[in-house]
Amino acid sequence: GSIFNHSERPNVSYTCDSKTESIRYITTRTVLPDEELCIFYGHKLWFDPVDATATDYAGAEIDEEMDDGWGGLASLDGVDDGGTLDELFNGFENGSPEEIVLEDALPFTRLKLTPEDEEEEDMDAIRKEEAWAVDLPDPRLAAVMLKWLKQSGLDTPAMAHLKRIRKLDDKMSMVLILTREHPDPPAFPPDIDLPPPYILTVAKTSALTMTSLKLKSSLWPTIYTPRKKFEPEPWSRSKVRWACEAMKEVVKVARSAAQQDETPIAAYVPVPWDEETRVATRMLEPLNAHDTRQSAAHPLRHCFINLVRAVGELRASSTSIDPISPVPVPDVPSPAPAVDVSSSAVPLDPVDAALTPERSQTPSAQSQAEVRNGAHYLLTSLTLFTTHEPCVMCSMALLHSRVREVFYLFPIEKTGGCGSITCVPRLEGVNHRFAVNKWKLDGRKMEDWMEKAGLVVEGSCDA
Repeated sequence: GSIFNHSERPNVSYTCDSKTESIRYITTRTVLPDEELCIFYGHKLWFDPVDATATDYAGAEIDEEMDDGWGGLASLDGVDDGGTLDELFNGFENGSPEEIVLEDALPFTRLKLTPEDEEEEDMDAIRKEEAWAVDLPDPRLAAVMLKWLKQSGLDTPAMAHLKRIRKLDDKMSMVLILTREHPDPPAFPPDIDLPPPYILTVAKTSALTMTSLKLKSSLWPTIYTPRKKFEPEPWSRSKVRWACEAMKEVVKVARSAAQQDETPIAAYVPVPWDEETRVATRMLEPLNAHDTRQSAAHPLRHCFINLVRAVGELRASSTSIDPISPVPVPDVPSPAPAVDVSSSAVPLDPVDAALTPERSQTPSAQSQAEVRNGAHYLLTSLTLFTTHEPCVMCSMALLHSRVREVFYLFPIEKTGGCGSITCVPRLEGVNHRFAVNKWKLDGRKMEDWMEKAGLVVEGSCDA
């Protein structure tokens, strides 16, 4: 392993095993014939790398701690940080890749996102609210009133779980709008002869079970959405290993950021695990970003904002889309060298854009069409891994970017927007919900490891 040269974009990764005192080298992508195998030495280099980027390595001094018995690789792989990355994020290597991992055995906990996750199997458990309704003396008025509702702006998404019309024997009624959205009685057009509107009680959410449907419809006819829609997706052993590799990668990015005197918060979007999503999203290379508020002296350079902007740049680039040649990915794809988008490669203002003209290309007609139909909009259908719980601002940015799911290691109780002070995808009225998953780490062990790994942030820090 000592003959490997350094590269900013290596094609070989490695893990250190302190138990067997060995280093395991793994190719991270397809290696072409006669292509040199290179690894990443880290950021404290004592030479000028051949493929150096904008980073200035001139004048770097040799680290006196370099000879650590692992050829300098221990500090990168986490051998001496209170528990190796392999020990923390492995444990699913043995067994059939297709084997389904039981919910309790998963290395993460899924947060309940919507009130629909809760049981409503008796009338006392049914969540209720009030709405305006009106009786229709003539059934022919139903079509007239439905048209008027749309024109008046009373037809809101908050009513989507309720049926508009109720028929009881020979009596027809129509629910109009929730009282919390319209406290005053709705005023009908003067040419429509109707009795005054009145307030009644309706269910607050759709019905997940037949029992719940019967109870809720006794208040007002309610939409039936079977529980299968909200059941968690089963995870195979190979998919769990994919997630573990991604979490190890994001930790490395955060530790690298700390070495650059940045806040050690990072985000990582791997190549999707399943082929269907890889083809649909055309996301053929991973992306990562870290917090740059320190170096940029800019309060909005959170790692999630940096990453969302980078994905937008990638989506807008015609060179990033290859509809013909999909990249083969093994059952457990090792994380490829991700594009680091935390620096000036992510234009956040006109000055940055001027510095990176190559990423400001005019999108092709094909990519413009894809943006219009939403098939490849930002993080749609993609999974994001992060070291720290996103703040409320970043959680909303992830929601608007249509991310599929988020995994995070460390909650931030004072500012976290994915389960701590609030859970943004759980908020009522949002037009998208993404899954939130918190990695399982023992509290005391987690605190010790965070400190030794250099990932501690202030309790009031907004990630």
